[in-house]
Amino acid sequence: MDITIHSIHFTADKKLEELISNKINKLKQFDKRIISANVYLRLAKSQDLENKITEIKLEIPGTELFAKRQTNSFEKSTDSVIEALRKQLQKFKEKQKQ
Repeated sequence: MDITIHSIHFTADKKLEELISNKINKLKQFDKRIISANVYLRLAKSQDLENKITEIKLEIPGTELFAKRQTNSFEKSTDSVIEALRKQLQKFKEKQKQ
């Protein structure tokens, strides 16, 4: 699987990139056909503490899945996005069986 991480208006450290890659790789247990994942990490320009945005787009044969979350840390927003994508993957697989 090809994983591309884009950090917008800042530079993500290797530890964060490894964490994201590991979590995305765990999604392979739900669907082995995942082709690629594009990850976008953004800092919102608000004064709010919850200004860390993670967006992930998964490419699977026949569809693309997308999730976006905003929290006070990239770790939390990544966890939330991965959970949303896991649910989407399960729903997609159920539809494929029918």
